[in-house]
Amino acid sequence: MNLALVHSRARSGVRAPAVRVEVHLAGGLPTMSIVGLPEAAVREAKDRVRAAILCAQFEFPARRITVNLAPADLPKDGGRFDLPIALGILAASGQIPLEAMADCEFLGELGLTGELRAVDGALPAALAAGDAERRLIVPAGNGSEAALASRVEVRTARTLLEVCGHLTGRKPLPHAHAPALQRTPGPDLADVRGQAQARRALEIAAAGGHHLLLL
Repeated sequence: MNLALVHSRARSGVRAPAVRVEVHLAGGLPTMSIVGLPEAAVREAKDRVRAAILCAQFEFPARRITVNLAPADLPKDGGRFDLPIALGILAASGQIPLEAMADCEFLGELGLTGELRAVDGALPAALAAGDAERRLIVPAGNGSEAALASRVEVRTARTLLEVCGHLTGRKPLPHAHAPALQRTPGPDLADVRGQAQARRALEIAAAGGHHLLLL
């Protein structure tokens, strides 16, 4: 297998558009290129990914590696694609099973040691993954945020090696859990003395979800 496809998500405001990370291995001088409108942080992923794969005791292929981030007209920024790029290289080189990633999406920045670091926009990505009926794997630092999306199964990992262990069936990743909601009492209109008409108008507007103009 010289071709692998991994699902991920970009960040565009409060949306998380789908990104297909396509990795192809070919003959020729060993090199790695990333295409698909990547910004500087994404282009630098090739150095982080190479070090992370080697530190996880996997083999980095000495081949011509092309990574395509589709769609090509969508700008890609940040380190969020490090994990899917690394998994795509490992799957294309036959070191992890490609079929195990078919129903998953991946986000995460890689350190040189293979450590997974949190990224921005985990909640929109989790909501979008749930709509696409896929599971989501994120760094441990994003687990509580992503778990707020109740319609998706979210698992967390601390390292690239843990993700690979999950995909090969050796050790499942833990589920993410949303933080317990703590309700604190806020101000109450019942405490307001005077301005009865203004207070009544505020209560009606709040109860009915109406606009309000005080003049």
